[in-house]
Amino acid sequence: MLNKKILLPILALGGILSATVAKAIPCAVCTIAVGASVGLARWLKIDDRITGLWVGALIASLIAWTIHYLDKKNIRFKGRKILTVILWYGLTIVPFFFTGMIGHPLNKVWGIDRLFFGIVLGTIIFIIANLLLNYLKKKNNGKSYFHLQKAIVPVGFLAIASLITYLIIR
Repeated sequence: MLNKKILLPILALGGILSATVAKAIPCAVCTIAVGASVGLARWLKIDDRITGLWVGALIASLIAWTIHYLDKKNIRFKGRKILTVILWYGLTIVPFFFTGMIGHPLNKVWGIDRLFFGIVLGTIIFIIANLLLNYLKKKNNGKSYFHLQKAIVPVGFLAIASLITYLIIR
């Protein structure tokens, strides 16, 4: 297992190395912030519901980046988007299952595994935040309303969702 002191720099470096110019998808700063937050949450032993929110957002971001990369490189084939979704979720959830992070009978909320619940909820919230970003940008003639809007809105949504999930969902 990786040393906890090097986990966050590795996540941040991975985000930096995978960063490219984006159009209607999350910016590099947002992707790095989500990745670093996931590492920090696990290191601090934060509840799986909250960690799952950030994991779900990270997966959604990685899917968007991958599809954008494939488009940019003109790599097109039937089913590539759904295959990308299946691959990223599979590459994340299957290892969680085999390492026992998902599937423990006492780690449930509303009958659903806490980490899996958080992943689904985080994905939905991240998509909603990015739909709002696209709407705001369209409404403002393609410009942001404030500096780092593309990072602040999704991360803000996830932070608020984390607080609500922690306080309300048991």
